[in-house]
Amino acid sequence: MAKWVKPTIDTKFHIDFDWWKQREENFRVYLWSHLCSDCQKVYESHHGTEEIDWINPDTAEVTRVDALWHSLRTCCSTKPDFITDYTPIIDAVFRLFLANGNTPLSPLEMYEIIGRQSPSSILRMLTHGNTHRGIKPVREE
Repeated sequence: MAKWVKPTIDTKFHIDFDWWKQREENFRVYLWSHLCSDCQKVYESHHGTEEIDWINPDTAEVTRVDALWHSLRTCCSTKPDFITDYTPIIDAVFRLFLANGNTPLSPLEMYEIIGRQSPSSILRMLTHGNTHRGIKPVREE
């Protein structure tokens, strides 16, 4: 049984995909909106982009991966304008999760990577009021 505790700057967060499903918002449209201009030219919309074959450069193993997420991780996130000082902080945090494959991070870790706001400011933004972009604490089992 999962339990909830009051989040701290060390609490891990992630994108909760169930939140997107419950809100009936199209996650793929929002994902597409974060693509760089080069990738938006390749994928003119979010349609028909669900999965592509990806070849692991180390093992040559072929696996199916989400096309938009893969582009965000391998192309867009490597560009200097993916997260800038002018990117709204909630979008910067969301993009951080896109770039790292949704690996859970604490506000302290987010601050160390993004270098903006303070860990406590990031925590307040993520926990005050509505859930933003589906970013929620990881539930402790």
